[in-house]
Parts: sequence; C-alpha cells; structure tokens
Amino acid sequence: MEIREVFARNLRALRQAKGLSQEELAHRAGIDRTYISSLERCVYSASIDVVDQIARALGISAANLLDKSKSDITE
Repeated sequence: MEIREVFARNLRALRQAKGLSQEELAHRAGIDRTYISSLERCVYSASIDVVDQIARALGISAANLLDKSKSDITE
C-alpha cells in the first residue's frame, strides 16, 4: 500500500473516531472541506505542512496519520 493510501485510511478512521465531520476537521485545521474529502479519497497528496495541520486539529502526532500498522487494522 502506498503512503498516500495509508494516510487516507488513517485520516478517515481517526477523524471518525473523534466524531468529527470533514467540515469540522477542515475548520479546525484551517483548510477547505473539499480538500479533506480529496485527501481521504487519495485524489491529492498532502504536503508535510498539511499533515501537521490535520494532526494538530485531531490532537495527535503526524506520525499517527502515516502509521502503516494502524491502516492494516482497518483492512
């Protein structure tokens, strides 16, 4: 699995686990909701800065969003 796919799966799973909509997460991270949707669908690749913004908004480390072992659990 590519890192973009790992990020997308972890992003969706962690966002849902926190009970956040894409819109709420986007607001907290200071980015557009459609961008969150695109990231979760692997349409775009996130820059390291965006990964950090999203992680901060979720209250987690950026490494959690890129952790392949977390993504394997949801397969």
